[in-house]
Amino acid sequence: MPQTDAPGTGGISGLRLRWWTELPLILLVYAAYSAGRLLARGDVAGAVDNGLSILRVEKFLRLNAEHPLNRLFTDHSWIGVPADFWYASLHYLVTPLILVWLFRSRAVHYRAARAWLMTSTMIGLVGFTLLPTCPPRLLSEGYGFVDTMAQYSDFGWWGGEASAPRGLGGMTNQYAAMPSLHVGWALWCGVVLWRQGRSPLVKTAAVAYPLITTIVVMGTANHYFLDAVAGAAVMGLGLLLARPVLRLADRVKARVKLPFDVARPSSGVAAGPRPASLVASSSVSSAPESSIVSGGCQTSVGERIPRPRKRPAEPGAEPSARPAEAGDSTPTAAR
Repeated sequence: MPQTDAPGTGGISGLRLRWWTELPLILLVYAAYSAGRLLARGDVAGAVDNGLSILRVEKFLRLNAEHPLNRLFTDHSWIGVPADFWYASLHYLVTPLILVWLFRSRAVHYRAARAWLMTSTMIGLVGFTLLPTCPPRLLSEGYGFVDTMAQYSDFGWWGGEASAPRGLGGMTNQYAAMPSLHVGWALWCGVVLWRQGRSPLVKTAAVAYPLITTIVVMGTANHYFLDAVAGAAVMGLGLLLARPVLRLADRVKARVKLPFDVARPSSGVAAGPRPASLVASSSVSSAPESSIVSGGCQTSVGERIPRPRKRPAEPGAEPSARPAEAGDSTPTAAR
C-alpha cells in the first residue's frame, strides 16, 4: 500500500484531514459510482452473451466452482441464508467501518488506503460499462443455477432482484457482474487489516474475509469465478495507480491553495510562498521611517510630535547662558 509521509497528518502534503471534508468526498464518489453503475446497463442480449462466454472460458480451463457451491447453498438453508446476509450486508458495512477505523487510529495510512479504494472502484465502473455481464443466477434454468437471494428472500429484506431492498430492485444494475467489486473491496479490507492489525484475531479476519466473500459470491450465483479474479486484478491495478493519483491530487491542491493564501490577510499563521512583488513591497513598508525636520524642530524615529533639539556649538563661540531655574535666587555671575 502506498505510504504517506508525515505521521498524524494523514497526507503526503502534510494537510490535516477533517471528517467533515472526508465524509462528503466519500459519499460523492460512492454516489457517482452507483449512478454510473446504474447507467451502464447495456443491452440484455449482449450481457447474456458475455456471461455465456465466461462460462465457456471456464469450461475450457476446467474451472467449475460455481455449480457445486450453488447446489450446496440451495440444498442447505443453514448455509444459504447466512451467505445471502453476508452478500447483502457486509459489502456495505465492513468497508466503511475500516475506513473510519483507519481515519481515527491509523491516520498516517488513511489517505493512501482511501485513494487505493476509490481508484479501484472507478476502474471497476469502467469494466461495468465496457463489459455488461449477466450473472449466473439470471441465466436460463438449463444452465443449472439457482438464485439463492430469491429462494431465501423471505428471510431477509431483499427481494427477488439482486440484493437491493424489496421493491428497489429496479434501481440496481443486475448486469454489473464483471469485475466483482464484492471480492475487490473484501480484498482491500483484508490487505488493510493484515498490514495495520496487531492481534492474531485481526490477522485471521484479514485472510478469512476475502476468501469467504469469494465463496459467497459464487455460491449465491451472483458472480462467476473469473469475475472474482477480475475483481482482484482491478484492486491490483488500483494499487499501482494510487500513488500517481495522490501526486496529481497534491498538485491540484497546491494550485488552488496558492492564490487563496496570497489573497488571504495575514492572521499569524504561516502561509505558502508569496510572489516576489509582495515580498519586496512588504520589505519596503517595514523599513525604518526617516525623521521629520520642520521649523527648527526635529522628530526622532518613531516620534510623532516634534520638539526643540540642541544644536552643537560652533567652533570659537561662547557657550550661551543657561536660564535660571525656578526657585534659584543665586545670580548667574556669582556662580
